[in-house]
Amino acid sequence: MKTGLVLEGGAMRGMFTAGVLDTFLDNNIKFDVIVGVSAGALFGVNLLSEQKGRALRYNKKYNSDKNYMGLIPLFKEGNFFSTEYAYDRVPRKLDPFDDEKFKHSDTDFYAVMTDIESGMPEYVKINSVFEQMDALRASGSMPFVSKPVEINGRKFLDGGISDSIPFEWLSSQGCEKIVVILTRAADYQKKPMNKAMAKLSGLKYPKIAERMKVRHEQYNSSVEKLRQWEKDGRAFVIRPSHTPEISRIEKDPEKLQAVYDLGTSDANAIIDDLKQYLAHLQSE
Repeated sequence: MKTGLVLEGGAMRGMFTAGVLDTFLDNNIKFDVIVGVSAGALFGVNLLSEQKGRALRYNKKYNSDKNYMGLIPLFKEGNFFSTEYAYDRVPRKLDPFDDEKFKHSDTDFYAVMTDIESGMPEYVKINSVFEQMDALRASGSMPFVSKPVEINGRKFLDGGISDSIPFEWLSSQGCEKIVVILTRAADYQKKPMNKAMAKLSGLKYPKIAERMKVRHEQYNSSVEKLRQWEKDGRAFVIRPSHTPEISRIEKDPEKLQAVYDLGTSDANAIIDDLKQYLAHLQSE
């Protein structure tokens, strides 16, 4: 029976996810299929390369560099995160990603991105992080502060626009039970997007604007459905025990560390239940 893992996005709230995933490494928790959205995809690849602490390490080191993240790359490149710095120099030279270990993993890894013409999600199997870096970059390209990423003549933005928590898609791939890591606390309710911002996005990308206008409804509905799956035993959900005190573009190393530590502590608190859940699945 197949097990699946869903990794929600949330920019630097993903430090919570990084802490949970490193706890999985400590406990040899593995899955047949993983699907990551935005930061969930960008940080999640480190689980398969088995590089504990890497996501925390490079974000603490480079987020405060104005050439890595912020207005300088936004004005120079049209991207809040510098493409050359964040997606080339860091993973290839400054804090090398182990792509060979990733490629030889037995786990299938997917990243979600949104087609700007249709507004529909696309689920891309990542076989090599270095060879498919554009797909990962597209998954994490936040609207308004990122240029669409062109892949094979089509353009894409953040996967969270169209499918923030793709547990139903993962179920359709044959995963009988699913583990979901959320980056919002249990009491979170997404609010409607600012109308002016939605209208602005519609000037160039009308389908993206349509998605953004109803995204809060779709997100909140998805969370409610996930709660029912959780009650039914179809999903095991890990969420922050309290609201992480962190900005989406956090630069403070201490705050990044604190949210990562929240992830490790919350994961350790449920790790025995998770092992029992997965062992029960394997015995069925």
